[in-house]
Amino acid sequence: MHPQTLRQYDRLGIVSPGRTAGRGRRYSRRDVLQLIEVQALSQDEGINLAGIKRILDLEAQVRRLEHKVEHLTAAVDPGSRVFTAAASGDVVAVRRGPWSRRRGWGRREVSGEQGDERAAVVLWRP
Repeated sequence: MHPQTLRQYDRLGIVSPGRTAGRGRRYSRRDVLQLIEVQALSQDEGINLAGIKRILDLEAQVRRLEHKVEHLTAAVDPGSRVFTAAASGDVVAVRRGPWSRRRGWGRREVSGEQGDERAAVVLWRP
């Protein structure tokens, strides 16, 4: 790509590369992949820069919303949640891991907030 094109993409916020100490642009792998996508949208699909910026913004919004849906689904689905009782008696949600795939009751050492609470009991249903 022509340097002028890269400067224009940077000005429009389509791609925001990092900077070197001398203020030169430093493009990451993600930036390069995004530049390839921008070039394809521009040349192959005939989309103008404002349209490309809008497409990229909407794709980023979709990724954020998909992540949020995943998070909320995990919080709502009781089958995907695992709780533990800390030594202090507090109920703490923990991530499901390979240890939770066992059948029946299980025990796992879980670190509490202060780091000194150990040997909490974890209950789950298969």
